[in-house]
Amino acid sequence: MNHWLMKSEPDAFSIDDLKRKKREPWDGVRNYQARNFMRDGMRVGDKVFFYHSNCAVPGIVGIAEVATDAYPDPSQFDPDSKYFDPASSRANPRWMLVDVKFVKKLKRTISLKELQADPALDGMVLLRKGSRLSVQPVEAAHWEHIVGLE
Repeated sequence: MNHWLMKSEPDAFSIDDLKRKKREPWDGVRNYQARNFMRDGMRVGDKVFFYHSNCAVPGIVGIAEVATDAYPDPSQFDPDSKYFDPASSRANPRWMLVDVKFVKKLKRTISLKELQADPALDGMVLLRKGSRLSVQPVEAAHWEHIVGLE
């Protein structure tokens, strides 16, 4: 099993939204490396840290699970969508997504500052200088350590 971290701005889609909906397509990813992680790396059952970004206290707020294999993101074909990609076609889709399902909301936010201050998390993709990926792998040792912080 692989472990992942997926970022969302809470005013766009939060852990509470996922809890209410139970399952949701992770659409709108328009970074090739993040797309490749979903397309080539994610498998049904993989665990995901749900991370709130671009907010007062960015950090890990919950756990989700990959619920489907990757499939074409339908928003790329919709000219009314902000994620429309005129260069993408149904025969050769550029952008993929997975559905994620709610597992749990953490009792507290494990803040980015807390994660940055923890030497056990050295090397974590999230904490690398310049790291802005919305979908990224998490090493098993880092996953276990963070789960223990709750």
